[in-house]
Amino acid sequence: MKRLLVALLLCIGAAAVAAEEPVAETAIVTQDQIALRAAPKESAPQQAVLWQGDTLEIRHARFGYLQVYDHRRERGGYVRASQVRRVSLQPERADELLAVVRFLRDTPGAEALGLAYVAAYLKAAPAQAIGSEAFAALGSMAERLARHASSRRAKVDDATIAAHLDVAASLGVTIRSYERDSRVVLCYDGEAFRRVLALPATDELRAEAALALTRPDCVPPDLSTTARYDYDAWRSDVLARAKPDALPEYLRNRLRLRSAGVQASFAFQRARRGEDARPAMAVALEALAGVNKLELAEEDNGAYTDAAVRVGASRWSAETAPAAAGKGLHVETRNGEPGQTCIALVDAQHDAAHALARRCTYGLVWTASASANAAGTALTLAVQPLDAWRELWVFQRGMDGWRIDVLPPSLDTPDVGYLEFAGWVPGKDQLLAAREAKVDGRFRRSFEVIDLATLSVSKQVDNPASLSVFYRSQDPAWKRGSVALR
Repeated sequence: MKRLLVALLLCIGAAAVAAEEPVAETAIVTQDQIALRAAPKESAPQQAVLWQGDTLEIRHARFGYLQVYDHRRERGGYVRASQVRRVSLQPERADELLAVVRFLRDTPGAEALGLAYVAAYLKAAPAQAIGSEAFAALGSMAERLARHASSRRAKVDDATIAAHLDVAASLGVTIRSYERDSRVVLCYDGEAFRRVLALPATDELRAEAALALTRPDCVPPDLSTTARYDYDAWRSDVLARAKPDALPEYLRNRLRLRSAGVQASFAFQRARRGEDARPAMAVALEALAGVNKLELAEEDNGAYTDAAVRVGASRWSAETAPAAAGKGLHVETRNGEPGQTCIALVDAQHDAAHALARRCTYGLVWTASASANAAGTALTLAVQPLDAWRELWVFQRGMDGWRIDVLPPSLDTPDVGYLEFAGWVPGKDQLLAAREAKVDGRFRRSFEVIDLATLSVSKQVDNPASLSVFYRSQDPAWKRGSVALR
């Protein structure tokens, strides 16, 4: 009995010692290109190069150095104590870590360091105490790091950015890469923002999360037709979770712009599946029209143009196709091979079986856009192969019969843009057109007079009021429905 009592006392003592044993202290590197040395002196061999945000386990302190172990590189060594910050992962110290996160969240260039502090906070804080603020900060810094790495100025400090991306990856942050405009765009996968929407959060945090999750340049380009439909439906649902009523006007404008672009894309996806696209396009047009230009932040001018061009590319989805065409020059469509629409140009003397011209396309054919000139020698038609890219097809009679020419918004790789019919020039073989497209990363808008014989642009202006033939001959239906005159 005596031996049993002694054994119990020893066990209780050991448990008490274990319970009082402090959690291993952590050091976070605060600077870039810090040497991890083999001994606590400057002349010791360099074991590795550390970067801000690298997290180290502290083993010992000696001569102003800390003996640490780097679990990411699986290597031990010494660093100067002044080049790192010692942090405690005890629950009662979690608020101190969160205070540092709040400071670093909006500090450009300190994203990797901020992510490390968020990771430390998530380890230290009790589960029930973790709210949406920490995840919002994590998402904000991860997205800013991805944007900076994607910017055209990033080549100057590629090594530093690459190192910061490695630090982020070691902390569990996933950043994906996509090719856009012949360059690589990096995008944060948005896991932290999804958690913000799932947790109680302020309206502003929810709005920022929704905007981050619905970026058009971060839509995976390799999605199948079905997957892209589901993705746009999900983006629409994400934006619906943001409550704009109590937000500042500039943030409400951002939500309107994003909603306009997303709904325009969703309208295209719905039309491609044979569904009614008019409700989605109506939301897109309403959101774009609701933008308060007086409260539009300067940095949002590009987003405004981007949203307007996306809406302009899909605007014909808001129109109802004519139930029956007249006897004049018009087009008729039928299904071709799976996914194809075949177009037949017909008139009073030629039916679809004896069409004047025919062609098939995988794009959406907006028959409501068809417009023939008074002489019946030419017709224009809007065809949209992509959600943000609409072409102008020109059918015209020549010496050798009818031909079909496709006029794209620009000669670059299809991205964002549209070219649309704006009217016929009376008495001349010319048509008016409005063009908006993203070229070399910049949006360009022009109003043009195009010669039918050569399809070359004979006149071009930035404002239709500067071209007398344009404002005299523009089609009233185009003027009423186009967003190019915004």
